[in-house]
Amino acid sequence: MITDEQRQAAADAILKAETDRKPIVQPSKTYPDLDIEDAYRIQALWAQSRVSRGARIVGHKIGLTSRAMQMASKMTEPDYGVILDDALYNDGAQIKADLFIKPRLEVELAFIMGEDLEGTGTRIYDVMRATEFIVPALEIIDYRTEVPRAITDTIADNAAFGAIVVGGRVVRPMDIDIRWVGATLSKNGIIEESGVSAAIMGHPAAGVAWLVNKLHAVGGGLKKGQIVLAGSFTRPVDIVKGDVIQADYGPVGSIGVSFV
Repeated sequence: MITDEQRQAAADAILKAETDRKPIVQPSKTYPDLDIEDAYRIQALWAQSRVSRGARIVGHKIGLTSRAMQMASKMTEPDYGVILDDALYNDGAQIKADLFIKPRLEVELAFIMGEDLEGTGTRIYDVMRATEFIVPALEIIDYRTEVPRAITDTIADNAAFGAIVVGGRVVRPMDIDIRWVGATLSKNGIIEESGVSAAIMGHPAAGVAWLVNKLHAVGGGLKKGQIVLAGSFTRPVDIVKGDVIQADYGPVGSIGVSFV
């Protein structure tokens, strides 16, 4: 464990990396005693700084929930971060590539909460009951630190969250079997990745249930109206300025964005 002063210094360094678009040395290297509790505290301090500058927390993201993502990141457990309103885009957006350091895209589903959800022992059916809508989403991930990264580095860096894009068809959670929502991700007309949402812990709502239980441990929960990114069911795809992205979710629609 590290001191409160070191936690604040790490949060400030990540914020500076985000502002300057230059990655910093991994916090786990700067502070060898850094543990997971420290990492989540650093994340919270970073988020407080962003909120003090005018951003608003509108939800949460879950990372590393699928085997594909765990293999890609060489990690073995999920993590979570916050979603900020100034990083929320709609289908058809033109996104400035230079807002990020080394952006990559993931295919996900977003849960829109219809009621508060908190407490221990949360199950898939609790999540489904509390969810008002589910929509296709893309997550842009970005690293504000150098690689390779320990799980503590990823957590401190807001679970690598960069931005979210939502679009496609809005569905109620019981309208379809969300385990079998599939998608292809195309870059400049070429399919780069494909997957099915059951890859997320067997059911995408399982990741949300995991999140609720983790948030309860630190005195939190999900609030009505919040967005929850349930985790990627494809490996990340690198993107650069000029790329045009199309994610096709079949019966639940598609999302298209371009990077300028």
